[in-house]
Amino acid sequence: MPLATLPIKIFADGASLEGIAECCRKDYVAGLTTNPTLMRKAGVSDYEKFARAALEIVGERPISFEVFSDEMPEMRRQALLIRRWGRNVFVKVPVTNTRGESTAGLVADLAAEGVRLNVTALLTLDQVRTVAAALNPAVPSVVSVFAGRVADTGVDPEPLMRAAKEALAPNPSVELLWASVREVFNIHQAVRCGTPIVTVTHDILAKAIQMDGRELGALSLDTVKMFRNDAVASGFSL
Repeated sequence: MPLATLPIKIFADGASLEGIAECCRKDYVAGLTTNPTLMRKAGVSDYEKFARAALEIVGERPISFEVFSDEMPEMRRQALLIRRWGRNVFVKVPVTNTRGESTAGLVADLAAEGVRLNVTALLTLDQVRTVAAALNPAVPSVVSVFAGRVADTGVDPEPLMRAAKEALAPNPSVELLWASVREVFNIHQAVRCGTPIVTVTHDILAKAIQMDGRELGALSLDTVKMFRNDAVASGFSL
């Protein structure tokens, strides 16, 4: 099924300005996300300069920028600064700091001040329930559950995502996001779970555009041709 027809909002996840611009040329890309790890990989050194350049590209689409302090007061200061960059900005706050201390109190404080939040790096249903209780029903927000990381541990993430959706249902201003997509199939899993948003890295989004819905017999033939061409190019003989 073409990406544009899927009943889910697709957010592009990355930190390459060129990649962000390419994604924004796709009408079905409904929003953008990024994080410090992606920014480091892309060679970003000036956080605010990058963010303002990205905002020029994305227009009115929602985009999330993450705080990077490990201390609650500084997280709060950064969050209030980031929110001023645009009406379409969501501030990403991790579910804990590196010491495992919950940010629920900070989330409640920022939500009460009207900050649009994207609470990130959740992997358990208890975390979802704690964050749900902290969010402001009057303010749009996102809860990013890293379903791909759950799957990396050998656990099926679909039951978690269905339960997370149910836990967030009483607050219609909160949207569940399927994060850490590893393969094109994960997008369809997110659809199957009724997840409102899925965030997809630029490379997997490009792969989905190329591969999603391809006829498998034709793909089999292309694979055989690839093996043959590479064997010839390598000059193999026996």
